[in-house]
Amino acid sequence: MYAIVEAGGKQYKVAQGDTITVEKVSAQVGETVILDKVFLVNRDGAVTVGEPTVNGAKVTAKVLEHGRAKKIVVFKYKSKKNYHKKQGHRQPYSKLVIEGIEA
Repeated sequence: MYAIVEAGGKQYKVAQGDTITVEKVSAQVGETVILDKVFLVNRDGAVTVGEPTVNGAKVTAKVLEHGRAKKIVVFKYKSKKNYHKKQGHRQPYSKLVIEGIEA
C-alpha cells in the first residue's frame, strides 16, 4: 500500500515505514504529524485517485529530526559593471517516518 501526499508544496510517494525529508514542519521531535493532502492511494492494486484529494484519507508520520541542508552558494555577477554578490543559503528540513496510511 502506498500513497502520494503533499508536504511543504512538494509531492511524495510514501509507504508505511518510509523515511522522507520535507520542508520544516512546526511539530517538535517525537510528535505525530498528519498529512491530509492525499492525492492517490494504491491498496493492493485498487487505485483511488482524488479530485483533487481523496476524501477521508490521511497519512500519519512521526518527526525524527530537524536540520539544515548543505550550504549552496548564490553568486550574482554582471560583466563590465563591477558588480558581484556572493551569498550562502541553508534550507531547513524535517525528517519524517511514515507510521500509517488511512483511506
